[in-house]
Amino acid sequence: MDKNFGMVAVAAVVAIGGYMWWRAEEAPAPTASGAAMAAVTLPDSLSEQAQIGARAFEAKCAACHGDNAAGREGAGPPLIHKIYEPSHHGDGAFMVAATNGVRQHHWSFGNMPPVEGITPAEVKSIVTYVREVQRANGID
Repeated sequence: MDKNFGMVAVAAVVAIGGYMWWRAEEAPAPTASGAAMAAVTLPDSLSEQAQIGARAFEAKCAACHGDNAAGREGAGPPLIHKIYEPSHHGDGAFMVAATNGVRQHHWSFGNMPPVEGITPAEVKSIVTYVREVQRANGID
């Protein structure tokens, strides 16, 4: 019994330490207000759906999430960031955030309101765009 408890305690300490390290690494250092928060490399080409998504992103998302989803200091986080990798924020999370809004949880920009007038088709194309740019930046 004591051996099992010890193993569980060690595992818990390792997990908590790993989580604290990950949280400390996830947010970039503050920059000038409105400045891009991430360096983004664009892919050589985008699929047709991603090109549509890029235009929709520019119209509906870039004001907060920055050009090429690099984030905008003081406005919104970069989507080209390990926090938004598919295994942590699946495509459905983008749909929910865009259509319903989302409470602040990884960043300190405040709650994200729903995107007014956005359609499911637009969100789908935006997600395609974001995922292709993420892959070009080693996030997959």
